[in-house]
Amino acid sequence: MVRKVEGRLIVIAAAAALVLGSCSEVQEHTAAAIHDRDSVSVMTSYGVNTLISDSGVIKYKIVTERWDVNTVKNPSYWKFDKGVFFEQFDEKFHVEAYIQADSAMYYDQKKLWHLRGRVRIRNINGLLYESEELFWDGMKHELYSNVFSRVTTPERSMEGTYFLSDERMTHYTVSNSKGSFTKEDVTGEQTDTASTQKPDTAQVQPNLRPQLQKHRRNGR
Repeated sequence: MVRKVEGRLIVIAAAAALVLGSCSEVQEHTAAAIHDRDSVSVMTSYGVNTLISDSGVIKYKIVTERWDVNTVKNPSYWKFDKGVFFEQFDEKFHVEAYIQADSAMYYDQKKLWHLRGRVRIRNINGLLYESEELFWDGMKHELYSNVFSRVTTPERSMEGTYFLSDERMTHYTVSNSKGSFTKEDVTGEQTDTASTQKPDTAQVQPNLRPQLQKHRRNGR
């Protein structure tokens, strides 16, 4: 009887050793922890219709299908890859202009908007701006672009490869322009100017051009 028990114990011990030995050879396959969150949106909102303020004053309304916010990446940004529509307000909360684009990026530390795709601006004076790319500098309160742009007013229209304007689109410049327009459109004067392929007399001062190139590199 004792021999039978001892025999069973030997068999059990051998089986246990076999199991433990095979377990020691098992390797776990696990993925490395994700630490870099630069490419991950911290917040994503859908069907957005909201008011945006600056220094306690409501500046514009944003309507968009999707809004991604990333505060981890440096510089942090807002992303609108499904299109965006703005209503721009004055100090009395009156609509001054409508702005739309196929996509947009906003770098909050610089207060810089980068609008791309079919960019359209229409203000209360009947001016229509059209381009494929536009920067909106919230610190300098300027709109600018160095790609083909078209400005159409109730009286005239002009086209050019460089555009600079204030936020209200009341004082603007188109250089390397062509089309039929008056100097009043850009300078407030009443002198007619013929169509030309050369830079017009209201072109941007030279010291502004390097700033535009610098903004473009930082904005992308």
